[in-house]
Amino acid sequence: MLCIDFHAHAFPDALAATTVPFLEQKGGVRAALDGRVSSLLASMDAAGIAQSVVCSIATRPKQFRSILDWSRSIRSERIIPFPSFHPESPQALEEIGEIHREGFKGIKLHPYYQDFFLDEKRLLPFFARIADLGLVLVMHTGFDIGFPRELRADPAKIAALMRQLPGLKFIATHLGSWQQWQEVHEELAGTNVYFDIAFSLEFLPKEMARKIILAHAPDRVLFGSDSPWAAQHNTIKLLQSLELGQEREQQILGGNAAKLLQ
Repeated sequence: MLCIDFHAHAFPDALAATTVPFLEQKGGVRAALDGRVSSLLASMDAAGIAQSVVCSIATRPKQFRSILDWSRSIRSERIIPFPSFHPESPQALEEIGEIHREGFKGIKLHPYYQDFFLDEKRLLPFFARIADLGLVLVMHTGFDIGFPRELRADPAKIAALMRQLPGLKFIATHLGSWQQWQEVHEELAGTNVYFDIAFSLEFLPKEMARKIILAHAPDRVLFGSDSPWAAQHNTIKLLQSLELGQEREQQILGGNAAKLLQ
């Protein structure tokens, strides 16, 4: 059975030692791993995961280069980095192009850590460029555990963006929008957006999770753990507990991701 984690995080070893404890305190959570790539690989081995998409976030424009260089250094058959650019970078469009030229499959953005709202007009050229290049956009959607609750990337904004750019390969993380799942079911289920299940099944009643997933296209739901914030093997168990049927479960665990990463 192919298993691909489409939403994981890791940091350079020296940064992991300070970044993970800082984020634990900020979000009031305990990480399952220490944030190093070597620990992620060990977790993948234990959980039977073939590949993990490692998502980075450029919290300042000047971080683009170091993130790109590090992403290049960790890229392998098993680790698939998604670099990041910052929307305030004057070179953002060029940086998107460079990510594509380097052969990376996608980009990660986070509206809270990068201080933007999804419906800002200044962002549309970036999203259009990502779509034109065929890159995947992994976007933190919904609320964030470490920030005040603002509607930065909520289901209504996601639906509006996808109407403008229907060809954009947009992954709405945390099952469409973290802790806005009723709105996800009403406004996003059945649309052309992708969902990942990262850091969501832990917070949702089983029947609500089933309701959202079964209302969505079977080829548009992806397995994601949000490691190190959740244990990969536990997220697999949570998915299996939904009893979605073998075919749909295998699509979510790896089949859909494999097609998206081709």
